[in-house]
Amino acid sequence: MKYERRTTPLATRMQFLRRMAGHFAVASAVLAASLGGGMVGYAHYEGLAWRDAFLNAAMLLGGMGPVNAPVTSAGKIFAGAYALYAGLVFIIMAGIVAAPLAHRMLHKFHWDEADDN
Repeated sequence: MKYERRTTPLATRMQFLRRMAGHFAVASAVLAASLGGGMVGYAHYEGLAWRDAFLNAAMLLGGMGPVNAPVTSAGKIFAGAYALYAGLVFIIMAGIVAAPLAHRMLHKFHWDEADDN
């Protein structure tokens, strides 16, 4: 996604909203892939039904923690690794969604001009 430079005018509101929608779509795709991977892992390593695997993966991605405690050794390793991954995904998605807003604020207020002085 291309952003305007300091010397170009601020993007129109419609361009900004399209940019935000694009970033939101990317974050949603990352979330969907992460949720799917968690569901597959919980179903495979813990033998959970898909709805229970969905619940556990969604709770970890939401920062709440798993509902069903893992009982197998492989399931415990997967749950720990997935919990670490889920924390990183949360930070990455927040950055993806916030990037257009931060850029617009910096561009509008010319905060990057302080480097030129």
